[in-house]
Amino acid sequence: MTEWLSATIRWLHVIAGVAWIGSSFYFIHLDLSLKPRDGLPSGVKGEAWQVHGGGFYQMIKFMLAPAKMPDELTWFKWEAYTTWLSGFALLVVVYYFNAELFLIDKSVLDMSAPAAAGIAFVSLAAAWIAYEVLCRSPLGKHEVPLALVGYVFLIALTYGFTQVFSGRGAFTQIGALIGTIMVANVFVIIIPYQKKTVAALIAAKDPDPYWGAIGKQRSVHNNYLTLPVIFLMLSNHYPLFFATKYNWLIVAIVLLIGPVIRHFFNSQHAGKGNPWWTWGVAAAGMIAIALLSGAGPRTTKTGALPATVKFADVQNIVAGRCGMCHASEPFWPGIATAPNGVKFDDPAEIKRHARMIAVNAVMSSAMPPGNVSEISPEERQVLAAWIAAGAPDK
Repeated sequence: MTEWLSATIRWLHVIAGVAWIGSSFYFIHLDLSLKPRDGLPSGVKGEAWQVHGGGFYQMIKFMLAPAKMPDELTWFKWEAYTTWLSGFALLVVVYYFNAELFLIDKSVLDMSAPAAAGIAFVSLAAAWIAYEVLCRSPLGKHEVPLALVGYVFLIALTYGFTQVFSGRGAFTQIGALIGTIMVANVFVIIIPYQKKTVAALIAAKDPDPYWGAIGKQRSVHNNYLTLPVIFLMLSNHYPLFFATKYNWLIVAIVLLIGPVIRHFFNSQHAGKGNPWWTWGVAAAGMIAIALLSGAGPRTTKTGALPATVKFADVQNIVAGRCGMCHASEPFWPGIATAPNGVKFDDPAEIKRHARMIAVNAVMSSAMPPGNVSEISPEERQVLAAWIAAGAPDK
């Protein structure tokens, strides 16, 4: 049932996320590409001509309400709400119900599953409140200082999460936190103030300029946070990102280069400037991430690798630390079949999956998940020596 729920909710989450991000990117592109021209109706900012599906579209944007409001008005909100609701459900089913595997790492902090889930949930709400306080404070009127403070705020949270949760849990938590802020911007700020604006215009009253200003501020934030949150949500498939020594620094770089890439596209859509330098920054950031990802696991025993390693020792470690899940008949609660079909009952399978063992248990500390079987740094060193020797089977 857990597997079925996870697959179904994840599918819904991806579909909703595609719809939300797609519509968001489309309207950002449309808004920035509008061009003024003579002959447009009063109150129109500009127009854009587009072609799609064999037809032509003339898109215009009224800064104020048109002379006559349409009978139907489409609101783009459920894409965002469904993304968060499905994402939170996935967080509960996968991470909270299986906190011992995906949220807790005993080598980082030994705590109970309810405590881990409670900290994760409370931190989502607390971080959003702190973000709201920052945006509504005098600092919120200054775009660049607010962005810098917000950047440091997110990095500090990420570092804090890496001191509490497993690497996978920390990455997922900061991703969920940013996603929560983005959806709250839609639910609490953007849609309510848009409705107030529409109501005022229908009543032939002048809307409060603050409504549009705060809505635009939060839309800009969502625009620049989108690429980092996508990276964070995909990162749990890549142990060299989340389960290495400098995982928090990798997040810091992603939080920098994501907005830089968005700046390039925003500038291109608006036809302003030629910021090709952004790709140099993005490339440098990715090179830095690649180097940091090779720094080794979060808990590494210093010193030289064992001079010689017997395959029997490797087999004992893999069987004892990984066999509770990666076996023909897993005995870890909730694991019905070996993850990804990887089974270590047969010695030949251990050798065949040497590269996977290297990535997940030597170069990173992703496996065992949450270090539930309490593999020691010395044992990781034995595996490292075996990998360095070419993974012999004797």
